[in-house]
Amino acid sequence: MRIELRDIHKRYGAVHANRGVDLTVEAGSVHGVLGENGAGKSTLMKILAGFVPRTSGEILLDGQTAELRGPADATGRGIGMLYQDPLDFPPLTSAENFAVGTRGGSTAAGVQRLLARAAELGFQLHPRQRVEQLTVGERQQLELVRLLEQGVRTLILDEPTTGISDTQKHVLFGALRALAQRGDSVLLVSHKLEDVAAVCDRVTVMRHGAVVGTVDAPLDTDAVLRLMFDTLPRLAPRRRAAPGPAVLTTRGVSAPGGRAGLRDCSLTVHRGEVVALAGVEGSGQGVLLRVAAGLVRPRRGTVRWPTVGRGPGRWSGVTFLPAGRLEEALVAGLTVAEQFALNQPRIPFWRPCRRARVLAEAGISRYRVRGTPETPVEALSGGNQQRLLLSLIPPRPELLLLENPTRGLDLDSAHWVWSQLQEHLEAGAGILFSSAELDEILEVSDRVVVCFDGRVVLDLPTAQADAGRLARAIAGGEGVP
Repeated sequence: MRIELRDIHKRYGAVHANRGVDLTVEAGSVHGVLGENGAGKSTLMKILAGFVPRTSGEILLDGQTAELRGPADATGRGIGMLYQDPLDFPPLTSAENFAVGTRGGSTAAGVQRLLARAAELGFQLHPRQRVEQLTVGERQQLELVRLLEQGVRTLILDEPTTGISDTQKHVLFGALRALAQRGDSVLLVSHKLEDVAAVCDRVTVMRHGAVVGTVDAPLDTDAVLRLMFDTLPRLAPRRRAAPGPAVLTTRGVSAPGGRAGLRDCSLTVHRGEVVALAGVEGSGQGVLLRVAAGLVRPRRGTVRWPTVGRGPGRWSGVTFLPAGRLEEALVAGLTVAEQFALNQPRIPFWRPCRRARVLAEAGISRYRVRGTPETPVEALSGGNQQRLLLSLIPPRPELLLLENPTRGLDLDSAHWVWSQLQEHLEAGAGILFSSAELDEILEVSDRVVVCFDGRVVLDLPTAQADAGRLARAIAGGEGVP
């Protein structure tokens, strides 16, 4: 299917998210949409997917003007979107999720169609496995085959490689090429230049809500970077001081959760220190962060902070930012100002309050959130939700627990985030964070801790680590008993 977007505008009150966007996607191609956070990429794709209405402009499908009045209407026209966080039902099985919106339910025939669709694209899905046991990459695969079963011929993927392993990324890219070869069209939305260079036939670059250029493969990466950024992003070197007293100590901790749980984990984080958690998703990093935050009770072992207290909120020096922005961190339905009020125990969030608005305006300004105090948090892009979360960190934290803190952020935004976190480090905070990006881990951390199958299999200074050694440990090839 050939897609044409002509002079698309989208306004959210005072925010002009899309500014006269023109974009053409040819059938049988993988077309990348590249840009930093807040460039308007996700908004444009949600318009094409029928998720949000455009303010003005025209959409043409195979030369015919189309009015997309909702996601179901777009799917009926052959357009489907795979969001950053897959739209599924975690307590149900893969077969039951596949059955939603398709023919035959989770019958034997439906299971066979699921397996056949998955095999076509090189996926290995288990029909009876509950979705809550799957990795993000496997959930994406399941959603992708469900969309294809619904007759989707134009597939939109919004930051699909965030939080998935390199192996899953290669499988995904192989599937996208196979779809293009059979005549389908694919729109790949990303801020990662390496991803679009690996799989896309053409790339459209957006900045500040508008298209600033289109580049054909093979990509001239320097030219694309100049289109994306006013200046090329660099992370300023951090002043590294000797670590101070411990702000977190775990000894022999075992706890449930994720795919592997956590087993016999011993770890210490000091003031002024950045400790990175690496590993395939579900290897124990998320459980460890939640144990450290007091959200998961260990079955065995001890967890110590420098102040007596148990559970979240009992020691205000601990701050946890989970990866699930709307699932665990922000409250959908609240405005930005109400979210700030909720974060202040003495401010009633249900009552208009000038102080909450002042705090929201200050956070929006300092953390460059594209929104207003009245913007509902779910209307923010993923990157802007992440910026909002960072703006909610209380003053002078002792321990920051961050789950994929730069997930969905472009390089410039990621570097900017770490420059903000450096201020907390210089004030004496310790940071324990997880990331799927080895480059980020090697760049910002003092120590690297690798988790495999629920165990810590490697713990060493970053100066002694390299990407190859970390990759081997992540895959279970080093330090595994």
